[in-house]
Parts: sequence; structure tokens; C-alpha cells
Amino acid sequence: LISAIEDNDPVIFFEPKRCYRGPFYGDPHNVPTWSGHPEAEVPESHYSIPLGQARLALEGSQCTVISWGAMVHVCERAIAESGVSCDLIDLQTLVPWDREAVVKSIEKTGRCVIVHEAPKTSGFGAEMAASIQERCFWSLESPIERVTGWDTPFPHTTEWDYMPGPDRVAAAIAKTQED
Repeated sequence: LISAIEDNDPVIFFEPKRCYRGPFYGDPHNVPTWSGHPEAEVPESHYSIPLGQARLALEGSQCTVISWGAMVHVCERAIAESGVSCDLIDLQTLVPWDREAVVKSIEKTGRCVIVHEAPKTSGFGAEMAASIQERCFWSLESPIERVTGWDTPFPHTTEWDYMPGPDRVAAAIAKTQED
């Protein structure tokens, strides 16, 4: 938010409300609080996150998982459950997005899973997949997998069934490992 305020250009800032109570790992009945969570530590002095610079949340060698917002926590849990060594890239900003960090990771791992809450059709992950395909075609060892919300209007009463959960993310990671 601080980077958005300090930027001279127009900025749209989104924050997932479901992370207010604590990091969301995909289970609506088990949301831990932020107290004691490693990501709860916030510097007391002024700090900002550079726009357009991704964060490597986990480092691995077999697959690159790309996400942002609340889905990063879901991906962390899925990677832990999958047993596959993954780079987890938290984009932090979508426009601009850190293409260089993504390309570097995919050139290392050869595999890619994109995870976001929006519907698959016309979601930002589709643009990312096209860009990755253009830049990393010769490095990819399997098709790019996308784990997204369903191509339906957002169903508030069944929100937890709509959102990608750790099981769907882990299945996509496993699919990239098939020969």
C-alpha cells in the first residue's frame, strides 16, 4: 500500500479480506491467527515493497508455482503436501509483473503452475501463460498448468468450493511431474 501511495502513477490496490484474520491455507474452518506467524512480523520503521518485483516465497528445483494474494498461502500448503520441490513466486504486483523472475525460475525448473482466484477464462493467468509460452517454450518440459476459480459467476454461498484449494494445486503440481 505504501508503494502505491508513493508512486506517481495511478495504482489500483486490492487486498484479500479473508486474510485479515490470518493466513488462509484453503480450509475455512481452520484459519490461524497472524500472531506467531512468521509473516506477521512488520518492521516498525518505514518500508515499502517495490512495484513490479516478485518475492521468492519458497525455493525448489522441480516446478515453478506462481501466485499472488491469498492464494500464496494455499500454494505453500499444497507444495508442502505434494512432496515436490517447488519455487513459489509471489508476484506481489500484476501490472507490472516480474517477468524476469518468472522466466529465470522456469528455465531452472522446466515446469509451471499458475494459481489465482479469478475464473480461468480471461483471468490474468491466461496472459501470464501466453507470455511464459513465448519466452520459455524451449525450457518447458510439460504444459503450463492453471489452477483457478471456475468459469461461473462468483457463488458467495459456496465460496470455499469455488476457490482453488491445496488439493487442486497439489494435483496440478503432480501433473507437471508426469512423463
